[in-house]
Amino acid sequence: MTSSPNPFGVKALAFDVFGTTVDWRGSLIREAEEWGRPRNVQINWAEFADRWRAGYAPAMDQVRKGQIPWMNLDQMHRGILNKLFDELKITGVSEDEKEHFNKVWHRLYPWPDSVAGLSRLKRKFILSTLSNGNVSLLVDMAKFAGLPWDTVLSAEIFRHYKPDRETYLGAAELLGCKPGEVMMVAAHPNDLRAAAKLGLRTAFVPRPREHGDRNPDATSDTDFDIIAIDFIELAEKLEC
Repeated sequence: MTSSPNPFGVKALAFDVFGTTVDWRGSLIREAEEWGRPRNVQINWAEFADRWRAGYAPAMDQVRKGQIPWMNLDQMHRGILNKLFDELKITGVSEDEKEHFNKVWHRLYPWPDSVAGLSRLKRKFILSTLSNGNVSLLVDMAKFAGLPWDTVLSAEIFRHYKPDRETYLGAAELLGCKPGEVMMVAAHPNDLRAAAKLGLRTAFVPRPREHGDRNPDATSDTDFDIIAIDFIELAEKLEC
């Protein structure tokens, strides 16, 4: 693997996806409103999206700690969705409809700068996902959103969810790189800190609208190799 010189000596960029590359919340709300309208399901879909997302971290931690068997993100999302439908008394939905609804996570829209920024970065670097999403989810999303990845790496491959070390180091190994030759790109400081402890380079791209009016990932921390307002500025700072 070769690349032209760059300020950090990295060969590959590994991207978080949910929130960093795609607008999961806005996409979920948009499709859920369209789904609910002809069915006369009138609920607060923004709150629904937040609750659906909020259920994922606890389920993932149970897997990481060995409290429940391995399951991929689609399976986690489906279990959370079933509970939400029960709690909100959304009835009369077939299994096929539920399965399609659950796969809204495969149909998320990118942030406005994502495709253009990735396309610039792709000229110089290997681009990979490094997401807790499962492989089929990430591939479908890439096709839907036009995300120009060179490869799709997922926690599913390593059977370890971020921030487990096996995920970050496994990605570097599969990319044929030393950890310091891979730059983790994320909107979530904790993801970057975990990567940095293992020797990866880091780029913080804040997405202040990821959670709507609140921004739980706001930070005054500047201890990242790069801070960029979007993927276009990231490309500029990496001299693409």
